[in-house]
Amino acid sequence: MVPTAAEAPRPLAGVRVIEIASFVAVPLAGMTLAQLGADVVRIDPVGGAADYRRWPVTEDGTSIYWTGLNKGKRSMAADLRAPEGQRLVQRLIAESGVVLTNMAGRQWLSFDTLVAERADLIHLEVLGRADGSTAVDYTVNAATGFPLVTGPADYGAPINHVLPAWDIACGLHGALAVVAALHRRDRTGEPCRIRLALEDVALGTASALGFLTEAMVNGARRERIGNALYGSYGQTFTGSDGVSFMIVTLTNRHFRDLTELTGTTKVIAALADARDIDFGDEGQRYRHRDVLTGLFNGWFAERTGAQIEAALAGTSLLWDRYRSFADVAADERLGDNAMFRSLHQPRIGDYLAAGLPASLDGVHPPAVAAPALGADTEQLLTELGMTIDDIELLRRNGTVATD
Repeated sequence: MVPTAAEAPRPLAGVRVIEIASFVAVPLAGMTLAQLGADVVRIDPVGGAADYRRWPVTEDGTSIYWTGLNKGKRSMAADLRAPEGQRLVQRLIAESGVVLTNMAGRQWLSFDTLVAERADLIHLEVLGRADGSTAVDYTVNAATGFPLVTGPADYGAPINHVLPAWDIACGLHGALAVVAALHRRDRTGEPCRIRLALEDVALGTASALGFLTEAMVNGARRERIGNALYGSYGQTFTGSDGVSFMIVTLTNRHFRDLTELTGTTKVIAALADARDIDFGDEGQRYRHRDVLTGLFNGWFAERTGAQIEAALAGTSLLWDRYRSFADVAADERLGDNAMFRSLHQPRIGDYLAAGLPASLDGVHPPAVAAPALGADTEQLLTELGMTIDDIELLRRNGTVATD
């Protein structure tokens, strides 16, 4: 029997998190914490934040993007520019003890202001750059080198990746930091101020993967190599019907299987002898990748995608065919993936939605529908001890809004 959302493991049950942010990084951190069992309350300005109608949208203008990043949260809408609205949010934060925000520079949301009201506060602030200046994923990506090594070797202009990698990594770093701070608070009762800069996430990743170290130590400038695999042999091949595949060889066995599959074993052995090349060395395979690709291309070009797929299935090779998002959405494997469950999202419809990628005790905590903007305002204010009359007065003067 498939566990329900209520039955899924909830290691952060009992933790309430207040999220005041927009776009990707902080909402992703909040959603990850919600999937781990935290009660995450997203607070938006009345009418919605800057990302409330962001594309993609449905035909009636409902943001698929917004609902995608806010699954499993509760929603409150308040006038965040008015002192009364700010004070309500501060009260919620003080009661909850954890806040996530990317609204840098607002004194009323600062660690120093809020820790005075909650001594064991955990405060995550996501910045563009560590010096406090502004940046977003796309500008950080431009500034850290990746667009200049992305794309075909003969292409001169920068190419940005469509995946907001630094936003995603930043959101997951943020969620991890909050969990670590919760663990410390449980042991010591200490507060924790977490400052996480998007640019630092990108620079830290570039350093860990050797992109920066290579330039510092070797004085080398990484070249553009298209779809080739840097430092080893991997390449895109296209069949006679236009279906393309990514083939990766990380080991000698992988490479041997590729030569046997394409009938090039003897030719490559002769080439190795003639040019004194050791194709058992992945670095040598990388250096001579264009020659190898020329030898392998013919086999792929003579076969359809279905024939190539059937042949590859019998090898140790690492491979897959290139698919569009529409192809992936229609793939039967999506329905067989335990991470996905059918979700009814109001204003959007029914679709397969991913829960937490990690399984906990064999269960992926499933996706839970995103709230309507302000849907939980009244309940949250009631939890603060306000009466119906108090809440109605706040609603009439525009301090809060409900769905």
